[in-house]
Amino acid sequence: MEAFRFTVLARSGRARAGLFHTPHGPVQTPLFMPVGTQGSVKGLLPKDLEAIGSQVLLANTYHLLLRPGPERVRALGGLHGFAGWKGPWLTDSGGFQVMSLGHLRRIDEEGVVFQSHLDGSPLRLTPEESLKVQEALGADIVMAFDECPPYPSPRAYLKASLERTLRWLERSLRAKTRPDQALFGIAQGGTDPELRALSTRETVRFRLPGYAIGGLAVGEPKEAMFPMVALSTEILPEDRPRYLMGVGHPEDLVAAIGLGVDLFDSVYPTRTGRFGSALTLEGRINLKNARFLEDPRPLEEGCDCYTCQTFSRAYLAHLVRTGEMLGGILLSLHNLRHLHRLTEAAREAILRGEYGAFAQAFAQRRFGKEVPRWFQEALAAGGHA
Repeated sequence: MEAFRFTVLARSGRARAGLFHTPHGPVQTPLFMPVGTQGSVKGLLPKDLEAIGSQVLLANTYHLLLRPGPERVRALGGLHGFAGWKGPWLTDSGGFQVMSLGHLRRIDEEGVVFQSHLDGSPLRLTPEESLKVQEALGADIVMAFDECPPYPSPRAYLKASLERTLRWLERSLRAKTRPDQALFGIAQGGTDPELRALSTRETVRFRLPGYAIGGLAVGEPKEAMFPMVALSTEILPEDRPRYLMGVGHPEDLVAAIGLGVDLFDSVYPTRTGRFGSALTLEGRINLKNARFLEDPRPLEEGCDCYTCQTFSRAYLAHLVRTGEMLGGILLSLHNLRHLHRLTEAAREAILRGEYGAFAQAFAQRRFGKEVPRWFQEALAAGGHA
């Protein structure tokens, strides 16, 4: 049997419910993947992540290359043994750091030279080195090394960048040696429709186990982002998982799932939790607000997470205002469970053939009468108007 196999079980408009088989177990899509950059989702135990419905964790090549080093992780059982998460892992290639650490790097055709953000020492990352590191880390899903351009970027730069990313994808594929890892290619092109289509079509020609939509959610308006998502999913093959990188706002997930996206990741839910805010179906609430100090209700009525089942908003507001680390932990736990519940409910709606009704009900609760035009247009493009 193939190590990786993706099956679409149901469709509702362009939304899909699928099953993605990996060497460390099958995962149900659509799904949100918590980010554990350093091999750890900040403040949360693996058993707690499993309990709230996490299926795949994400770690980062650049950061783990700096410390503790890939060979140390390999010697200690790869990410599965080293970090204690036995389910599937995905590793980012380091391509995002090409953008986020733009002030500390230099790009050439061979790869990227970083100035370490830790001690300033030089670090060379190439497609071959990125794959070598990811093979040592032992993730189930590995990403091709790419260049993620910032927003906005000149069209000439976007074109040169996506062409370089395609050449790096070819080199990444040649460097790959482990059959138990699925290499995903990343399409770029910014918010230029012609370049986005070109990059996606050329990436698909490599016939990979899965594909990522990269270079979005990097500061562009949603009115510019979602037409690119719609364009991408029109081109990407039906029988492969589609991964929209770096997206974690609930409304973005609902819109993108409606357009046929399967996988998501973002630091947003845990970072938001550490900053004292909770995600709810009505929107984000800030527990630093004094009005919550006497609120006996749970964060979200009907939520089955440990935080909501055990603690009041008043107690959580107390933790946040006093700087207790437990506050960030409990809010992070809830925020991740909120996104998992959302994708689980989306999946059930797709299986019933009712995703349009699900998305419209979400919009009414989240936005009230003022549903943003970008959200309406995304639903219409997905066949859910």
